[in-house]
Amino acid sequence: MANDTVKRTLTVAFLLCIVCSVLVSTAAVKLKPLQEKNKALSTKRNILQAAGLLEEGKDIDQMFSKIQIKIVDLASGEFDENIDTAKYDQKAAAKDPALSIRIPGDKDIAKIKRRAKKVPVYLVQEDGKLQTIILPIHGKGLWSTMYAFLALEGDANTVKGYTFYDHGETPGLGGEVDNPLWKQQWVGKKLFDKDWRLAVKVLKGRVNLKKPEAIHQADGLSGATLTGVGVDNLMQYWLSENGFGKFLIRIRNSGGGNG
Repeated sequence: MANDTVKRTLTVAFLLCIVCSVLVSTAAVKLKPLQEKNKALSTKRNILQAAGLLEEGKDIDQMFSKIQIKIVDLASGEFDENIDTAKYDQKAAAKDPALSIRIPGDKDIAKIKRRAKKVPVYLVQEDGKLQTIILPIHGKGLWSTMYAFLALEGDANTVKGYTFYDHGETPGLGGEVDNPLWKQQWVGKKLFDKDWRLAVKVLKGRVNLKKPEAIHQADGLSGATLTGVGVDNLMQYWLSENGFGKFLIRIRNSGGGNG
């Protein structure tokens, strides 16, 4: 009788687990399209915010319609028109040996190990003139990989906006990369000097605005030195010839024209 009861209990528990698994799986499948849609909207919102084009209360898709997506081959700096931008996934490509490269240790200052060979960029043009370039960049902070969008003026040098949209840094310390005041200081900064050498730098302290090099510098993050170093490293990597460097040279040489 006792064995009968144990067997019955285990059977009921097993069947309950099966039913719950089916329900959870069904819910996950049905909710996936909604999750993907929300993810896409979140990405568009962050791009718009970096570019200074986000207007609260307005339709995200409508605002995003003025942004053109292009895929850049980082090795050449040229656009690849053969890739469907709607289906291209940079993170997935970075994990695929055929679509990515392994970064040599001495060049991997952003500590990302691999990067996709081809990366999306987001462009805003008006009357045939390039107004804004939004670059997706990422790299290691203290605790996490930090993902950001860096928006530049059409000169491929002046910062228009900067937003970190995904990271796991310590709230109140490294997490201050989300602080609007810290992000606002980037607006108007120049990434390159007059000879087009990469000059941008995140300091460990505060910028001395009286010095000429201040135009290339940003305040460090108080109490979060290693996160600040991570931000500096990811910018040094992605703005160099190993990242978007060749693409930015191409834009400059074209005079910031129609790209």
